[in-house]
Amino acid sequence: MKTYTITVNGNVYDVTVEEGAGSGAPAAAPKAAPKAAPKAAPAKAAAPAAGGAGAVKVAASVPGKVFKVEASVGQAVKAGDPIVILEAMKMEIPVVAPQDGTVASIDVTVGQAIESGDVLATMN
Repeated sequence: MKTYTITVNGNVYDVTVEEGAGSGAPAAAPKAAPKAAPKAAPAKAAAPAAGGAGAVKVAASVPGKVFKVEASVGQAVKAGDPIVILEAMKMEIPVVAPQDGTVASIDVTVGQAIESGDVLATMN
């Protein structure tokens, strides 16, 4: 048996792998709960929205690229309506309005790279 330490998305795992007999059973299994990895410093704080910033911030849940902007400033939206579509890992991920309101600002452009937590738009 061999033991490896593997880091995935900042989480450190100790994995033990059995060598030899191909019994069809999985060869690797996590040994224990992941150890806490040192946290990286945040890349940057999201800049305040320009212009008529609203009280409700609509933030990215994943890093990626802005694929499409679905809403426009001044548009009334209901909770769950798409505001921005992100492309991450070759998937289109809608970022939706968290509540009913009006779009106060769109703070990104199509093709722009964004990080998780970046403010994409604001609402009133």
